[in-house]
Amino acid sequence: MNNTNMNRSLTSAEFELAQWMLENGSPQAKAFMSQLDLAEVTSFRCPCGCASINFQIKGHDEAPAGVHVLGDFAFGEGDTTGGAFIFESGGLLSGIEVYSFSDPITVLPTPEALRAF
Repeated sequence: MNNTNMNRSLTSAEFELAQWMLENGSPQAKAFMSQLDLAEVTSFRCPCGCASINFQIKGHDEAPAGVHVLGDFAFGEGDTTGGAFIFESGGLLSGIEVYSFSDPITVLPTPEALRAF
């Protein structure tokens, strides 16, 4: 189902984060850079309240279910350690997932906060 009318443009912070994650992710991640310019954020909201976002690429239906991680990073320290990964499914850039081992992370990290696992 194509929900482009409910989508929004990426904020500059979201775009910069996704770009950094693709540039610093797996070898195949850079191949998705061209899709980032066509990415929109869907209306999806994670039930846990975290800041994860899903993408839809203009001109395409939403990506099929599934996750293939293109870049996986950690951020924070101690009790506030979390992670963020950018992923694709079916050849389409699909979103950024953030997670923690305690409370949901409600704000996307900055590229400066990320480090490799």
